[in-house]
Amino acid sequence: MKTIDSIPITKISRATKLVSTGAKVGVNYLKYYGDKLVNPEKEAKERLNKNNAEDIYDSLKKLKGSALKVAQMLSMEKSILPQAYVEKFSLSQFSVPPLSPPLVVKTFKNYFGKHPEDLFDTFNATSVNAASIGQVHLAEKDGKKFAVKIQYPGVAESIASDLALVKPIAIKMFNIKGKDSDKYFKEVENKLTEETNYILEVAQSKAVVNACKHIPNLEFPEYYEELSSERIITMDYMKGEHLSEFVAHNKDQNVSNKLGQALWDFYMFQIHNLRKVHADPHPGNFLVSKEGKLIALDFGCMKAIPDDFYIPYFELAKKESIENPKVFTEKLYELEILRSDDSPEEIEFFSAMFHDLLSLFTQPFHNETFDFSNPEFFNKVAEMGQRYSKSTELRKMNGNRGSTHFIYINRTFFGLYNLMFDLKAEDVKINNFIKL
Repeated sequence: MKTIDSIPITKISRATKLVSTGAKVGVNYLKYYGDKLVNPEKEAKERLNKNNAEDIYDSLKKLKGSALKVAQMLSMEKSILPQAYVEKFSLSQFSVPPLSPPLVVKTFKNYFGKHPEDLFDTFNATSVNAASIGQVHLAEKDGKKFAVKIQYPGVAESIASDLALVKPIAIKMFNIKGKDSDKYFKEVENKLTEETNYILEVAQSKAVVNACKHIPNLEFPEYYEELSSERIITMDYMKGEHLSEFVAHNKDQNVSNKLGQALWDFYMFQIHNLRKVHADPHPGNFLVSKEGKLIALDFGCMKAIPDDFYIPYFELAKKESIENPKVFTEKLYELEILRSDDSPEEIEFFSAMFHDLLSLFTQPFHNETFDFSNPEFFNKVAEMGQRYSKSTELRKMNGNRGSTHFIYINRTFFGLYNLMFDLKAEDVKINNFIKL
């Protein structure tokens, strides 16, 4: 894979890159208008989406950092984005062009104050895995193998400006309006800022490992504070296959079920017992070992779940709450889905919309076991997402609603559901975590 010798780190250089990408997208639209005059509309639109996805991703992968992280988050919105965008943006999960070896060594010395070979017996300056915020290198010390994650230069300093650049796109895509919309972007900015603090990530990682290492069929690396810094993390090198690669060839249903149960138990234990959750459940953060165990990595994005959100959120997930109009409405207000300044039309529309969404999305919690391999459930989720994303009625209303905690909790569940479906896990025990 081609490497990168430099990354735009100033506000002006990063903005210039996105402006030039906008110009390319404009040209793609001009081509599309001509294309649909001589070809079927559907084919022309698919070509437009493909060209735009390629140009946008090509720009974001060179910028890295928050801009690329937003693409990674959007790649999980499979029911909203066109397939061409999902496919391209999904590459940001674990496959982007890495920094060149000379830039890696320079960056390491800037962060740690030492050459990597002053700390390790051997250090491979060629990356084995590059993602949105950092890339991973192999190292050895005293006969032991380590994975060393190095943050890209300028990432931490460009979060606020990057989000300001992508804010107009997000506002349009998710129909965010109103004077208080900034609180949602602030939630994302705060979380991304945490993700660039590798000292915090090491502490969070050790806490999760400590609390969850007893869960069957689940493995974690060990983390080494003395070989880590604010922008570098050293952990055990874990040998395994990326989850997305594993599911592409796996034919053993027993292994699928075992991995699915481990993944579900891991998330339910965190949510209900720790009230803090690994809010970045994409395939790049999980490996499958040769022994068929799930290896969980990367705990930079951890979301705390306060009681005033946790209690109404999971009360609303109960079937009896959804079927009781009075309780259902009360919970919608508690979770800020319905607002005191809503018009009667907005109350009616959003009550009906969330009744539809929750009746479907909470189905796994209404059963002792759930078959995540059933395409019918996921097709319905995708269809509903498409229906509301195209709703002209919804676009006329203020879509800016719901507690800020929804951003990462919903992201967690969407990501988890997608991983469970990818694994084709059957007969997953929903409340197994209670016994752990």
